[in-house]
Amino acid sequence: MFKIGNVEIKNNVCLAPMAGVCNSAFRRIVKEMGCGLLYAEMVSDKALVYDNDKTKEMLYMTESERPITQQIFGSDKESFVKAAKIIEEEMHPDIIDINMGCPVPKVAVKSQAGSALLKSPDKIYDIVSAVKAAVNVPVTVKIRSGWDNNSINAVEVARVCEKAGADAIAIHPRTRSQGYAGKADWNIIKEVKENVSIPVIGNGDVLSVEDAKRMFDETGCDAVMIGRGTLGNPYLIKQIVTYLDKGIIIPDQTPVEKLKTCLKHFKYLLEIKPEKVAVLEMRTHGAWYLKGLPNGVSIKKKLYEIKTKEEFINTIESYIATL
Repeated sequence: MFKIGNVEIKNNVCLAPMAGVCNSAFRRIVKEMGCGLLYAEMVSDKALVYDNDKTKEMLYMTESERPITQQIFGSDKESFVKAAKIIEEEMHPDIIDINMGCPVPKVAVKSQAGSALLKSPDKIYDIVSAVKAAVNVPVTVKIRSGWDNNSINAVEVARVCEKAGADAIAIHPRTRSQGYAGKADWNIIKEVKENVSIPVIGNGDVLSVEDAKRMFDETGCDAVMIGRGTLGNPYLIKQIVTYLDKGIIIPDQTPVEKLKTCLKHFKYLLEIKPEKVAVLEMRTHGAWYLKGLPNGVSIKKKLYEIKTKEEFINTIESYIATL
């Protein structure tokens, strides 16, 4: 267990806020796997301020998902503050996170948000301290190691965030220019941990139980955050939680168990999205669930052609019957 501000988190495993993935349906599946802290996908401060319906819908959550962190991205202090207040009033999350790590050009270059903020430590201080003063829940910040290899400043940024009142730091130790390529430099997580007294959450390249244990051992971080490793395999969370808690490595799900998780995920998605949208989203998730399974490639091709929930369910159930 660890704490962020006054929020108690029952274990040291967090779900990363993956854009286009971490909606309520996916988060519910991950929570059922025992995840300690869920991060919802990032929302735009400006979109919230302008009362954009689609963005407001992204704030939907169920009580079973607590404790939950809602992440905001933006570039100016006033919009951040307004958006944080809207989130607190409408969603009532346990924690609010400020995104300073997104490397996507639309966010980082065009909007000067996400990882672009790493170039301006003074601006970071102003944003974090203003958001912290505006809301009654803990405020955290997710950062990268720096803008590029010539400006690795994660330790400086983490110290600035702590000074501004941040309750925790999540660090993905790749630069913005790296995107998701190359290797995450876990030494940077270690350096950040050694230089701040608030909790530090390590993120990047945790794809197995062994990776999670190694990150704790090598960096001394307070929690690990897992993102891409959960795509098509949210069970990885259960494996990591079990290992950290009991020292036991539980076996992978069988193909049938994995596909039943896929169908449950689809059921949850249909509860929050129109059928057409849910089917389109689930085609992608379905492909991830099928990865590495016998004859999975041909089933994946079928999924990309389906248009209704019945077709999706029938395709998966018929495949399960062959296993």
